[in-house]
Amino acid sequence: MVAGKLPILTCTVVAVSCLTQDPPTIRLATQVDFETPPDAGEPNLYAAPNGDVFMSWLARTDSGNALLVSARSGGKWSQPAVAYQSHEMFANWADFPSIAITTDGTWVVHWLEKTAAMPYAYHARVSHSSDRGLTWSDPVTIHSDRSATEHGFVSMVPGPDGTVDMAWLDGRATGEQPRGAMQVRSGVLAYGQVIAETMVDDRVCDCCQTALARTSSGLVAAYRDRSKQEIRDIAVRVNQNGAWSDPIHVGEDGWHIEACPVNGPALATIDNNVAIAWFTAPEREEKVQVAFSENAGQSFGPPIRVDVGAPLGRVDIEFLDDSTALAVWLERVGEDAEIMGVTISAGGTLGHPVVLASTSQARQSGFPRLARSGSELLIAHRALGPDGGTIRVLKASIDR
Repeated sequence: MVAGKLPILTCTVVAVSCLTQDPPTIRLATQVDFETPPDAGEPNLYAAPNGDVFMSWLARTDSGNALLVSARSGGKWSQPAVAYQSHEMFANWADFPSIAITTDGTWVVHWLEKTAAMPYAYHARVSHSSDRGLTWSDPVTIHSDRSATEHGFVSMVPGPDGTVDMAWLDGRATGEQPRGAMQVRSGVLAYGQVIAETMVDDRVCDCCQTALARTSSGLVAAYRDRSKQEIRDIAVRVNQNGAWSDPIHVGEDGWHIEACPVNGPALATIDNNVAIAWFTAPEREEKVQVAFSENAGQSFGPPIRVDVGAPLGRVDIEFLDDSTALAVWLERVGEDAEIMGVTISAGGTLGHPVVLASTSQARQSGFPRLARSGSELLIAHRALGPDGGTIRVLKASIDR
């Protein structure tokens, strides 16, 4: 299949529902909206309520890894700003930095920093800028634990009062004897410090991304759970009154796997509507699924399978309106892969899957990231090459 052209797709056992009406069409712009210099990776996108879009990514420099950010306003990207750089900054294809913008316009970034000579001993750090990236605050570690264990896979969402809520994987118990399990914890960045650290779940998958989003009623967190029987299904918890609810296992896939698949969920919200996308492979049947909630994540409808038969996962999702979402993921094509996108309605209607970009199955190709700005969709991904790869941001639109 050729990037930008619609493949012919008939209704098969892969699809949950056949088309009953003409779906929205994803149209990919012919030009690349933004591209970084070589030797860059780990992109992430954030869409502000006013339509501005922000991207964070890592660049390899003589001074170590550098965390860069750029803002897109009025269709133009700003000159990249260096938020932080260090030889100790940890770069990982699946555990990447992020950016969020508070209600008062403050830029907040997170990254990972090595703390010991062990492979996965790193802490999650944050810094903020009140002058659109010209200057940055001194870094702050977001978790109270300082052990030489893994702390990462951070997700951030702005609060209503200039704060930022965060969730992360916390490995403090994995350094104990006997070895404990990975945890999900949450906290609030306020006045330059992280407060109200809370346990979300005390036994989860070791290296799948967390997802955090805000509804009109509170917070929704999603992550890959881990039972004592090694069932690693996606769990959702909500926080509407200052405490996390019991978990809801979306889909109840029953995926038994005695290793981490490095394939976390993605969330999108509008008001109290929630969409979640995730990868699963029970009985070795690989699937990308989407489910919707109309009650702020307290319950979800049945899973809707969206892939076309050979998914790698690495999902993201974004609402197009309050009942339709766009999901993106990687799909195998021979020895290579393609970034796919499809529209899904809360009622289960699938649009025509479309190829958004050609890519690689390699870990170094990373995770495609998605953001919506009005009628435009932006897809950031890493394009591999002999120069170490660049970040490309593609622009797409939805025709209704």
